[in-house]
Amino acid sequence: MPERFQFFNPVAGVTVTRGNLPHWDQAQSTYFITWRTADSIPRVVWQRWRQERNSWLLAHDINPASRDWRLDFEMLDEAARDDFRQFARSLESELDGCHGECALRDPQIARLVADALHHFDGSRYVLGDYVVMPNHVHLLVGGLAREAMLKQVESWKRWMAIGINQTLGRSGRFWQDESFDHLVRNEASFEKFRAYIARNPVMAGLKTDHFLLWQRPAA
Repeated sequence: MPERFQFFNPVAGVTVTRGNLPHWDQAQSTYFITWRTADSIPRVVWQRWRQERNSWLLAHDINPASRDWRLDFEMLDEAARDDFRQFARSLESELDGCHGECALRDPQIARLVADALHHFDGSRYVLGDYVVMPNHVHLLVGGLAREAMLKQVESWKRWMAIGINQTLGRSGRFWQDESFDHLVRNEASFEKFRAYIARNPVMAGLKTDHFLLWQRPAA
């Protein structure tokens, strides 16, 4: 397990394997990841957002239904990738509106999320900065190929949901199925994501006890 974060290299080797579904990997990459609670965005807003994002991808010859559409996206030029960020900004703004029950605002619930994130830090992955917002989570994580990262995110969400539902005395879906990830290409991008994570509670106007921010100590 690497002790330092490594960044995506578009000219280095990318392993593409094919089983039941195709997927691609580049070992030891770093990702900025977001996932949200199931009730965090009104349905009509979510449907409009997906339609607009998918139309953009199709206009750039990328099939949004493909499991590996992000590989094609990462090969676009910098200007196109920057333009695509409009969809991330739109989604993040909607999430910061704190729609839904906002169960993660409860410090006990937020701690359940944090404990899960730290559990395998240093053995399976390198955990970077994260913030637990009232209805979503942002984090940086390194040391994972893409397929391993996707599996780890699903594991986090599954175990977190079990603990949260038990604490709340209920059952059913807690998280929205889809998560969002961005490959981190360089140190400058990494620092921008770190700054965003730190600013997010302030941008959303949250009280200090309504979020949980953790920043990885400098090596």
